[in-house]
Amino acid sequence: MRINGLEYHVETAGDKEPLLLLHGFTGNGNTWNDTVAMLRDEFRCIVVDIIGHGKTEKPDDPGRYDITKAAADLRAVLQALGIRRASVLGYSMGGRLALTFAVRYPQMVDKLVLESASPGLKTEAERLARRERDEQLAERILAGGIEAFVSHWENLPLFASQKQLPAGVRGKIRKQRLENDPAGLANSLRGMGTGAQPSWWGRLSELHFPVLLATGEWDAKFCRIAGEMEERLPHAKKIIFSHAGHAIHVEDPKKFGTMVKGFLKNC
Repeated sequence: MRINGLEYHVETAGDKEPLLLLHGFTGNGNTWNDTVAMLRDEFRCIVVDIIGHGKTEKPDDPGRYDITKAAADLRAVLQALGIRRASVLGYSMGGRLALTFAVRYPQMVDKLVLESASPGLKTEAERLARRERDEQLAERILAGGIEAFVSHWENLPLFASQKQLPAGVRGKIRKQRLENDPAGLANSLRGMGTGAQPSWWGRLSELHFPVLLATGEWDAKFCRIAGEMEERLPHAKKIIFSHAGHAIHVEDPKKFGTMVKGFLKNC
């Protein structure tokens, strides 16, 4: 799909209420296969490979990865599909993008599900420090190659709980991460990393549609962020999944899919 000058890879499944699904950093649309399998009978699942990832084009200019430009691309995707309003589910980086889309185009959002996501960093000092760390990581990806980076990434404390997954599942996750393009990941960090994006903390009170905040109990940082977000959002519901970390949809896909379906259908 040609969107704002870029080739975007988009897949759909189902034909009912539209639901846009946005994966995390190092992921692609296949991350959502288990979730889509549970939701496709009730929703029209629209799965996008975010710029820099999967089969979507990976331009050389980091500025093209700006999160507000990526949100404008999502608007164009929905418009190209004839969709005026959709629910949005985003995980981690995809959650930041989902929230950006919701802030920029609230009239296009029915309900919002944020899994292990944040509105960004509150101060410019925090954003500057994060941009510096993201630049170092981008250089590491380009210098060391994708295999060395993936080995580093999967051993971060953030993903420690994934080591409890069956070997076959872990192997599948690693294989998918290894399919990434180093330049695409580096530019994603530079253009739409947490330090590069605007802070949306001050805009949360403007979102008057239902929001589900999902975190895993072993992910203390994002549980805290979700608690702060819940206080500022007018219509938020927070769920903490037991025996799960950052990537709930991977670690407990059946429970996650059931919770998301219940929220979207009954809220």
